Amino acid sequence: MQFASCRFGNVAVAMPSGRLDHTVAADFEAALMPLAGDVRHAGIVLDLARVDYLSSVSLRVLMLAAKATHARKARIAAVALQPIVAEIFAISRFDSVFEMFPSLAVALSAMSPDARAAYDTSVAASG
Repeated sequence: MQFASCRFGNVAVAMPSGRLDHTVAADFEAALMPLAGDVRHAGIVLDLARVDYLSSVSLRVLMLAAKATHARKARIAAVALQPIVAEIFAISRFDSVFEMFPSLAVALSAMSPDARAAYDTSVAASG
């Protein structure tokens, strides 16, 4: 697993990649939970475009992050799920725990106009 994160306005974006299984669950939790507990973030978006598998242990990490985020009245969303990951989310009903969006841009628009503006500025600057 690789894990990167960034921030657009008041929304954190977590970008794990690879297989999220029992071998990386502790590292995944150590990377994700600080974002979930950070009061500076009005929301967290998990960009799962590069995740090709989620185990039950990684689903536990996602549930802990959702609980921590909801406890501080913030929002949590998942975007760009690969078909197998989308199926796992549906079977486990995580699609009712996380707000679901097709892309990062759409999620940021829904969560915070300031975050979307920061994203647009970033995309314009890099392209």
